[in-house]
Amino acid sequence: MALKDSLNPWAPKILSIMRIMSGLIFLAHGTGKHLGFPMLPYEVPAGSPGWYAGWIELVTGILIALGLFTRPAAFLASGTMAVAYFMAHASQNFFPVLNGGDAAILYCFVFLYIVFRGPGPWSVDAKMGKDS
Repeated sequence: MALKDSLNPWAPKILSIMRIMSGLIFLAHGTGKHLGFPMLPYEVPAGSPGWYAGWIELVTGILIALGLFTRPAAFLASGTMAVAYFMAHASQNFFPVLNGGDAAILYCFVFLYIVFRGPGPWSVDAKMGKDS
């Protein structure tokens, strides 16, 4: 039996786990900026681009973690991270590992993948028969 034959049945479930975990970690960025938990080592001024991004992180993080309106939420989150990378990180250094933008790039492409792949079976969308 080929390795892929034993792993392939798990792929949809692992997609759901990746979506849940990336949504929860993304949510933590928004709660840190707007709810003070976890406490961030910096403050985000009201009305700044980071402040607006925090609201997007909070709302889309919840939606992505739950798997509710997953594709539109992931699309918005992916675009937000692309903008964040170019506005806040790219000008500091060419290399993402040096400009602190590696997480933004990773979020951007994980969420973009979810836009095209869907939420997976363990999601509100799948339970409602809206997506799988």
